[in-house]
Amino acid sequence: MGLVDAGKDGAVLRVHVQPGASGDGIAGAYGNSLKVRVRAPATSGRANEAVITLLAKELGVPATALTLTAGASSRDKRVRFAGFSAAELEKRLAGAL
Repeated sequence: MGLVDAGKDGAVLRVHVQPGASGDGIAGAYGNSLKVRVRAPATSGRANEAVITLLAKELGVPATALTLTAGASSRDKRVRFAGFSAAELEKRLAGAL
């Protein structure tokens, strides 16, 4: 897929976020990122929290395993999945798309 990088503390997923969308969901690949739509506005970190919650639910992982590592104030973000290999995360993504 090319959306996931291997990291020493877990796999890292590149995400492109559309805040203020009409609904929450994974929209599919967007270049070399995963496009995610969330209803939450991009204020006070609400969209970031919504992205973490959505990814955890859609990919079947505990939200506590996810950490926003880059892009806190940008649409382009990087989310670390602690304890997951890149291959395992790619398999979960394939099942969710």
